[in-house]
Amino acid sequence: MKVMALQSPGGLDRLVLEERPDPGEPGPGEIRVALHGSSLNFHDLGVATGRMPTENGRIPLADGAGLVESVGAGVDEFAPGDMVVSCFFPDWQDGAPRVGDFSRTPGDGIDGFAQEHVVLPATAFTHAPAGYDAVEAATITTAGLTAWRALVADGGLKPGDTVLLLGTGGVSIWGLQIAKLMGANVAITSSSGEKLERARDLGADFLVNYREQQDWGRVVRNWTSGRGVDHVVEVGGPGTLAQSIEAVRVGGHISLIGVLTGGAGQVPTAALMAKQARLQGLIVGSRRQQQDFVRALDGGTIRPIVDRRFPLEKLADAFRFEISGGHFGKIGMEW
Repeated sequence: MKVMALQSPGGLDRLVLEERPDPGEPGPGEIRVALHGSSLNFHDLGVATGRMPTENGRIPLADGAGLVESVGAGVDEFAPGDMVVSCFFPDWQDGAPRVGDFSRTPGDGIDGFAQEHVVLPATAFTHAPAGYDAVEAATITTAGLTAWRALVADGGLKPGDTVLLLGTGGVSIWGLQIAKLMGANVAITSSSGEKLERARDLGADFLVNYREQQDWGRVVRNWTSGRGVDHVVEVGGPGTLAQSIEAVRVGGHISLIGVLTGGAGQVPTAALMAKQARLQGLIVGSRRQQQDFVRALDGGTIRPIVDRRFPLEKLADAFRFEISGGHFGKIGMEW
């Protein structure tokens, strides 16, 4: 079968198409899945470029979706023909977070989904949302579930709440769609007027161009008549956190889920203390949270935004498109 493999020490020119043995039939508790789609994440890019080293020959991509071909003994949750989607932390089934690294994350510590078939424990997958194709389903594994956990599972989002989203990448656009589904009001930032207009079309209530409004935290707070937003999905890290604290209300919730501006920096602790806000770091979520998310999506009112789709052998080109920052929502892989 065909796979994309990453040769050490990493780099987009080290992604190669290979033939590897078929994984065979599933054993007890396992399912065999014909994969047909994936989507790209910032984490995947870190692995592919060698910034997050992995072992030689690793098959990349944390997201994977496809059709169940056969099931092993004892599996009754899935049947042949079911569309399924992978879990970012296949060993974190439920309960409080207890995974602090990526040693068992597909595409990093273990082989990922840039391949045609896999045989894995049934517990490494959930059902896909009803009516989603493989690429659409794959977008929920990392970006979608991160936004769901930040806003709903941990944030307790409710109708009438206000939400601030940074940028128009996969997590933020999923956050916009989830927030509007839940009846919240949404402010979103971007440096692109065109992308902001696309966000408006998806229901964004307040648009901020952060190149034109460098004090965007104050601008967003003024939008709420000085109260501040209830939730911030913070994807930037040290370069944006101060403005996010400025924007949040007293007693609000900031989900720190990204480090696009760097891995370390100063935190305005006095401002955070004065806001009495909850600053919570999080990495994706559990299988149970993904099942809850899928049930919320099964109503059929949300379809993920996939900017562009690439074939498996063009994975390096897909990553180059991600690096360009030209995408709105997710970048899909389809085969």
